[in-house]
Amino acid sequence: MLTIELQENTGRYLMNTYTRLPVSLVRGNGCLVYDAEGREYLDCLAGIAVNVLGHAHPDLVDTITRQARQLIHTSNLFYTEPQTKLAQRLVELSFADKVFFCNSGAEANEAAIKLARRYAHNTFGPERFEILTMVNSFHGRTLASLSATGQPKLQEGFGPLVPGFRYIPFNDLEALKANITPQTAAVMLEPIQAEGGVMVPHPEYLKGLRKFCTERQILLIFDEVQTGMGRTGTLFAYQQFGIQPDIMTLAKGLGGGIPIGACLATDNVSAAFEPGTHASTFGGNPLACAVALKVLDLLIEGGKLEQSLVAGHYLAKGLGSLKEQFSCIREARGMGLLQGLELSIDGKPLVLECLQRRVLINCTMGRVLRFVPPLIISTTQIDQLLSVLSDVLSKQR
Repeated sequence: MLTIELQENTGRYLMNTYTRLPVSLVRGNGCLVYDAEGREYLDCLAGIAVNVLGHAHPDLVDTITRQARQLIHTSNLFYTEPQTKLAQRLVELSFADKVFFCNSGAEANEAAIKLARRYAHNTFGPERFEILTMVNSFHGRTLASLSATGQPKLQEGFGPLVPGFRYIPFNDLEALKANITPQTAAVMLEPIQAEGGVMVPHPEYLKGLRKFCTERQILLIFDEVQTGMGRTGTLFAYQQFGIQPDIMTLAKGLGGGIPIGACLATDNVSAAFEPGTHASTFGGNPLACAVALKVLDLLIEGGKLEQSLVAGHYLAKGLGSLKEQFSCIREARGMGLLQGLELSIDGKPLVLECLQRRVLINCTMGRVLRFVPPLIISTTQIDQLLSVLSDVLSKQR
């Protein structure tokens, strides 16, 4: 089916919830994808930071095939080996002691919100329920995760929102301290605001936040849905800052393209969940967990994490060079393979111009070009991206 046919049928049968680029993708290989007309594109979006190992990775394909032949789904009324092994692996690789599995980042953040409130309720009483989140944060589209999201434009028309959330300027520790009340149960934030414009905090901000939360017995929740799984050059972004949260959420890259989410926590906090307090029918199914185990194996033992670190430095250097050349670039910023260019002009037309030159990127917050390619991207492919960006930006002078 050609792109024009798909566009017509999409408009006819699907709810109008997305602004789609005028391309129909039919297959992929590594960092490349191909459309219905056979054209090749360099994918520097990776399903929005999901396809950390690229497209059609042979080890993931083999794992999916093997597990699908054996067992896909049972529900959580039974024990399954892939789920337990994945939980063990995540615990061994992180600060956490326990894991809850679900199907997406929004669901993982729902679990984190519920866990934080339940813990505070059990420890301090029902009056301690408030969660502070950040201006321009993004935590998901379910009602509670949307309420936690500090972007009014995304919340418009969905009120009343879930009560108990307040929004604090990101990277401003004094503002946060000034907004703590006896009702504050937790602080929830992304270590780097990805959807919020690839905003990287000052190194001392998160350290000071961790110290303050510990002193006040307030839980610290890191939403690592986009920053986790090697995206910043370490397996989890919190490792870049020399601190640990009490709760962390993962999704996106965890399954390498297969839907899976996870909420990780310390023993002390996770004890607030008991049978019946939270659940997910599909969460932690054998197929998703088997694939996530393989993703972790390839990142750690397969050397892909080190490869991404080198690629991230190379991309950051190249974007920094572009900033020196083009006055329409206000700032180049990011960490690892989560990079952004803040522009003084509308970024959306540039996304379309890159698309015409067979490179996939996207724009967030209106003026920030975001680059989240597969972690396996080569320097040659990064050079291709930089060349296309230079060509596109040269026409904006």
